[in-house]
Order: sequence, then structure tokens, then C-alpha cells
Amino acid sequence: MLAMVPMIQSGCGLNFGLPLGIIAGLLGACISLELDVTGMFGFGVAILISIPFALLFGWLYAQILNRVKGSEMMIATYVGFFAVAMMCLGWMLLPFKSPYMIWGYGGEGLRTTVSVEAHWMHVLNDFLSIRIGERFFFPTGMFLFLAMMCAAVHFFMRTKSGAAMAAVGTNPDFARAAGVSVDKMRTLSVMMSTVIGAIGILVYEQSFGFIQLYMAPFYMAFPAVAAILLGGASIRKAGLANVIIGTLLFQGVVTMTPSVINSLIESDMSEVLRIIVSNGMILYALTRKEIVKR
Repeated sequence: MLAMVPMIQSGCGLNFGLPLGIIAGLLGACISLELDVTGMFGFGVAILISIPFALLFGWLYAQILNRVKGSEMMIATYVGFFAVAMMCLGWMLLPFKSPYMIWGYGGEGLRTTVSVEAHWMHVLNDFLSIRIGERFFFPTGMFLFLAMMCAAVHFFMRTKSGAAMAAVGTNPDFARAAGVSVDKMRTLSVMMSTVIGAIGILVYEQSFGFIQLYMAPFYMAFPAVAAILLGGASIRKAGLANVIIGTLLFQGVVTMTPSVINSLIESDMSEVLRIIVSNGMILYALTRKEIVKR
């Protein structure tokens, strides 16, 4: 969700093109596995490799959005869908050779799910982690990394460029009169959002221990959009508080509701209920933006 903040602040709206950043992160992860680097160094290599891809994808994405001002969210959705579909071909055709990733029966193309267990699984989670008994585990390193990313975004928004970006989002005509390049600030925000999305998917992968390719990133933008709106953000203004509150609300409801309803109806429908609750919250959040706008 942190990737939503720069684009919302610059007036580009909700980042439905988040799959572009996710694809950049997946490319960084796959190349890291291909190089067979492990541990924290391997995770760092994945981040460093993903950033140039994210900057390139973000710049191209921004050129499209700068030409469709006022319809960014609709166009961004299809940009994300197009990129995911195109990369389905890429995952089959790119010349990866690592036995950890390619299909065993053909020796070509990447598997749908690739494990990172032998490389950099839990490198952040286990850093300074706290474990009490068998049931309590606190992934200190992951939260420290999240705090570092939040701090970086916070301090950037307080810089001259960050203030110019916020001015463009609030009143582009005033910003233009003050000498601010509207298109340049919008491009910067989109590139930032794409880079944060790439890094975010890598954090997800090290935590869960696998990489999901092909159509997996297709709808990943929607829960992030729903969560940040539920956290109190609007399509024109968002902050770190909205990110944190939205994450707690969205994940809390999605996690707890199936368990509660299963207990009431005495039946195991957790997956069905999870889908109903998750998509219901997304529907509520996406319609709520109109209420906020008025």
C-alpha cells in the first residue's frame, strides 16, 4: 500500500498499474535466483536488479498517464492487465536455466510457483526476530525494513520535490504558475510508486518463501487500493497513517471474519468466506471514493 502514496499525492489517482512494479520485482527475484546468490546478499541483489526495471517501467507508465489526465485510474487498470498478460509470454521465453525455476519436463520456461527457500527465505523475518514458545513469533527485521521505507517516503515528501509533488496534486494550475513542471512531478511519483511496488513484492516473497509468476499479479492492485481507502485516504490525499490503519483494518477483517462465521455455522467455508469478504471490502472501498470526492 505504501506504493499508493506518491501517485495519490501527485494527483495521478490510485495506482491500479501496480502490477508493473510487481513484475519488476519478480524479474529481480528470478535473476537473483539465476545467479544463485543466497542470504541477505541475495535479497539485496534482487532489490538492486529490480530497481532499474521498475524505473524503466515506471517512466513508460508515466508517459501514458501524462497523456490521459483525468482518466488515469481507468487507463492504469488496463496497463497493469496488459503488462501481466505480456509477461506470461516472457516467463516462458526468457532464457532462465536455473533448475530451481524451470519446468522439469521441458527444461524451458519458468514454473508457476518458484521456491526461494534455498536462497533468501525469511532473511528479513529472522533478523533480530523474537520468538516466545511455539506460537509467538515477531519478525523484527521485516518491520524495521517497513519502518525504513515509510521513513524514506515521509522525509521525501518534506523535501522541495515532495512539496512540489503535493502542490501538483492539490492544484496543478497553481503549481504550474509557480514554475513547477507538472508532468515531471507526475512522472517522478509514478516511478517512485513502481519502485516501491517492486521492493514490496520482494519483501512478500522472502516472508512467504515463494515467487508466483504468470497471472498471479493480475489483481494484486485491488486489495492495496481497497486497504488504503479503508484507512481513510481519498483519491487526492494519502499519508502513512492511512497506510498503517488500512493494512490493519483490511487484513484484520479478512483474517478474522472467516473464523468467526465458521464457528457460527459449524462448517468449513473459510476460503469462500475469505473471497466474499475480501471482494466485498474492495467493492465498498472503490465506491467510497466517490463519497469522499463529493
